[in-house]
This record gives sequence, structure tokens and C-alpha cells, in this order.
Amino acid sequence: MDKEPTSGAEGAPQRAQYAGGGAPSAPDTTGQHRFSAQRKAAVAMRVMRGEPMETVARELNITVARLSGWRDRAMAGALAALKERERDDRDDEIARLKAKVGEITMDNELLYEKIAVLEKKGPLAHRKSRR
Repeated sequence: MDKEPTSGAEGAPQRAQYAGGGAPSAPDTTGQHRFSAQRKAAVAMRVMRGEPMETVARELNITVARLSGWRDRAMAGALAALKERERDDRDDEIARLKAKVGEITMDNELLYEKIAVLEKKGPLAHRKSRR
């Protein structure tokens, strides 16, 4: 006895009766709804797949500006994820060498300080002759 959803216009995509994935996670104190990160990602994907932004915003009772922001942040996150490269053995070697350079730099600075302190004391004390 399932009813198939009907579309208003011929050729328009049909929508399930409970499409939209349920209610937002929790109401905000300002009266607006808060959405989980997972829900925001799903909504942003709908827009990126080509659903009209105004329709999605109206369905979720949010502003087009907020929806646009979610889409933009989702795109920025996707671009950042794609820019990362996989780690390889060279990365470990680079990290090891950077640590070694840091150690050597610290040793040099300590030696320069020690030299400066010794030079302030003046020449080395004269020793008595043992003759």
C-alpha cells in the first residue's frame, strides 16, 4: 500500500515523502536550528550536485547566504584535502635532519656564549715557572 510520490510538473524529479534526512540536530537559543557537520556536508553536496540553492534553503528553513557559506566551506575543505600529499620516507628523513640542524645550532649558540664569557674575563692567568 505504498504510495509513490508524484511530481508537480512533468519531467521534474520525484521526491520521497520524507526526503531531507530528518529534523535538525537541536534548536538554537536564537530560534534557529543547529545542524551537525555531517548534515551540513550532506546539504552542501545536494547544492553541489545541482539542486537549486533557493529550493534547498526553503526546505531547510535557512537563508541562502548560510547555505552558500556551507557550500563554500565544503569546497575549501575538499580542495585542502586534495592538496595534501602522502607522506613518504623522505619526509621522515627531512624531519630527522631538521632536528639535527636544530641541535647543532643550539650547540653553536651555547659555545659562542661560553667564548664571550671567557673573553670578558681577560687573558688566561699567568702560571708561575717551576724552575
